[in-house]
This record gives sequence, C-alpha cells and structure tokens, in this order.
Amino acid sequence: MTIHLLKLAVGVDDGADLARVQAGQLRQAMERGDEPVLRHFTRNRPKRAAELLAGGSMFWLIKGFIRRRQRIIGIGRRRRDDGRPVCVLTLDAELIRTEFHACKPFQGWRYLMGKDAPADAAMGGKAVDEMPAEMAGELRDLGLL
Repeated sequence: MTIHLLKLAVGVDDGADLARVQAGQLRQAMERGDEPVLRHFTRNRPKRAAELLAGGSMFWLIKGFIRRRQRIIGIGRRRRDDGRPVCVLTLDAELIRTEFHACKPFQGWRYLMGKDAPADAAMGGKAVDEMPAEMAGELRDLGLL
C-alpha cells in the first residue's frame, strides 16, 4: 500500500499562494547558483523512506484542508550551518489539486495511508480552490463538494 506524508503549509493562504512560495524558492536557488529543485527540510527523517519513494506524495494542509499534493522524488540527509542533521525531501515541481479534505493542524509531518488520502480533484476545480475555507467546509459537510 502506498504511503504519503501530510504537512502543514504554514503561512500559506491557498494553493496559488503555495505555488508562488515554491516559485520563489526555485528563483532563489537559481540566484545562488544551486540546482533549481524543490526541497523541503525537516528535522526528522521518515523511517519509511523506501515506501515513500515508491509512489508517495507530500500532501499539503492549507487553512484546515488538504488541498495540494506533490510527488516525493528524493529523500536525503544534510547538515545545517550549525552542524545539526536535517532530512531533505525533494519534491516534484508539479502541484496537483486534491479534493478538499478537512484536517486538524499539527506540528511536523504525519504519515498518510493511501486509503486515507484525498483523490486528485476533477478538472475545473479552480473555483472551489478559491472559495473561503469555511464555505468549502460547509458545502462539503452538506455533500455538495
């Protein structure tokens, strides 16, 4: 069974904002002369790394809902400037819309089993993505989303 990671997108308002933040990270990497690859740094390395690399994704929790996912294409180790170890998750640049799925916030990351992961959104889901999270939640509770 495929497993994924679930991560809170702190300070991000919606899927478009996450795309802007990541585009800025790629731009900064190129300005530094680094390879333009999306990397997410986390203190703890997933123990189930091999399973994640076999088709897993990073699902992004934005304003109380899982809204986007990105394939995890690499997991490595590095040291911070202060010498502490850090895990490096390399992500595919494509942000894929998912169906809205309510989730409470948490710290760090969590494993997300494939059976519990929201499906990719149908084409044309942009209007839903741009509506306020509270409205989307109410419509979902009514079975309309």
